Amino acid sequence: MASIPQTDFVSELLKKAKTIAVIGLSNDPMRPSHGVSAYMQSEGYRIIPVNPQIESCLGEKAYASLLEVPEKIDIVNIFRRPEFVEEVVDQAIQLGVPAIWMQEDVIHAKAAEKARKNGIFVVMDRCILKEHRARFR
Repeated sequence: MASIPQTDFVSELLKKAKTIAVIGLSNDPMRPSHGVSAYMQSEGYRIIPVNPQIESCLGEKAYASLLEVPEKIDIVNIFRRPEFVEEVVDQAIQLGVPAIWMQEDVIHAKAAEKARKNGIFVVMDRCILKEHRARFR
């Protein structure tokens, strides 16, 4: 009996997405958020920093809040502690963002469920750089 090929939703998301808003992006090159975002930028994604502590990062203007970003966002990539995730999810729902990505060790099951109930694709506790490299390198 032939098996039915499984759809790799992460691959599909990474192929379609163009713009990634990075919550908690640091302009310190030693921080994981900076390295991961620089890699994704080098792979052709537009990175939008969201961090009230910085003015810009990776050549892009930073915004204090997700709600201030003036353009369409394909993925919200979260580099914040879990206690800050629900507020980000609420903002993503308000903006109609199609996907939320919670980096490794960013786990918030209630917020993920809330996002899914609002039609948002959620990846939790996984590194977008590692997932991209595993599929496209």
